[in-house]
Amino acid sequence: MTEKYAVVVVGGGAAGLSAALVLGRARQHTLVVDAGEPRNAPAAHMQGFLTRDGMPPAEFLAVGREEIARYGVELVRDRVVRVEPGGDGAAERGEDFDVVLAGGRTVRARRLVVATGLKDELPAVPGLAGRFGRDVLHCPFCHGWEVRDQPFGVLGTSPKSVHQALMVSQWSKDVRFFLHTVAEEELSDEDLRRLAAAGVDVVPGEVTGLLVEDDRLTGVRLADGTTHARSVLFVAPHAVPRTGLLEQLGAELHETPFGAYPMIDPTGLTTVPGVWAAGNAIGFAEQVVHAASGGYRAASAIVGDLLMTDLDAAARR
Repeated sequence: MTEKYAVVVVGGGAAGLSAALVLGRARQHTLVVDAGEPRNAPAAHMQGFLTRDGMPPAEFLAVGREEIARYGVELVRDRVVRVEPGGDGAAERGEDFDVVLAGGRTVRARRLVVATGLKDELPAVPGLAGRFGRDVLHCPFCHGWEVRDQPFGVLGTSPKSVHQALMVSQWSKDVRFFLHTVAEEELSDEDLRRLAAAGVDVVPGEVTGLLVEDDRLTGVRLADGTTHARSVLFVAPHAVPRTGLLEQLGAELHETPFGAYPMIDPTGLTTVPGVWAAGNAIGFAEQVVHAASGGYRAASAIVGDLLMTDLDAAARR
């Protein structure tokens, strides 16, 4: 017999756990399916979340799991491989979804929260991935304070990397922008004026490797053999949204400079009735604090939606 839940939350990161906490406290029978692949796993600490500044991401998630368990929310470590309407007219009603897990279990949910996040793909520079989240960083708001006033490098991957080079100059006055795969002529006059005004040195040439001593970044090597002493390297990963389940359900996506993400209303409701999205499933720039907020908004909307649906059904009887 298929197990039934009021809500299935797909994803056990900040967005999914926050949604589950609100749902559990609202006495909604809720299941969280967590594949265990948080985007911020490489980072030693997370910053900028009031009262949780500096907390290790793994500890944050562990506390969240403990909190949702107090309210009867179930959590299973598994992966959702398919979601489909669970019966005649279910898609139009926006309820009764069959959720198929990789482990072979199938459950039914009246509503869904998709908090599957995204995957960061890094440029193919030898040694880069192994240092990501340590001294190879992507977000100055996340890590800038911890590495302030050190010699920064910024790895160019597109003309948009200029923005990153300008932003990080607020945390260090020693910034070199390595063009890497960006041609000099791709930089506009405005880009060059702003880089000069910020004191950012522009360095042409492809970066072919990192210099590491005693497990610490000490510099980068260019294709011509020259080296530049740097202790921090910022890079903008290519974001790959995990929207497969939403696409299965027919959710409309919209293109952004960072990939295609679902169209949502202010509560996170997608164009598929009964399906909400939150966290990095809705955008590249959703930090942990944003993700937690989005999960809360989605869950509170679902609670109201389920209540009104049930009241309307009772009134028709």
